[in-house]
Amino acid sequence: MTELLAALLIMTGSVFALIAAIGMIRLPDTLIRMHAATKAGTLGAGLILAGAAFFFAELGLVLRALLTLMFLYLTAPVAAHLIGRAAYRSGIDLFSRTCIDHLAEDMQTRSETENQHR
Repeated sequence: MTELLAALLIMTGSVFALIAAIGMIRLPDTLIRMHAATKAGTLGAGLILAGAAFFFAELGLVLRALLTLMFLYLTAPVAAHLIGRAAYRSGIDLFSRTCIDHLAEDMQTRSETENQHR
């Protein structure tokens, strides 16, 4: 039963990793690609690690898998956010159907505030 659960977790994680890879190729702009890589990629890697932990069921390996999962879930969204913000500030083109650009409004408000204080 443990092997079946481990196989199910690993296969599900592999499917999510594949979806993330396809999203990186198919999605139209950098910010949307970052979303695909972060959400599906992190979930896929987490499920694969959980499957490995269930399969081997050794304390040392389970602890390493849990620590890796914790590190992954804490750092991946922050890193994607910072990379996306840096890409935006460097002037990448947004997808043509992007309707709302909150960051442009925030940056414009911030620059106006800074200019008033000088």
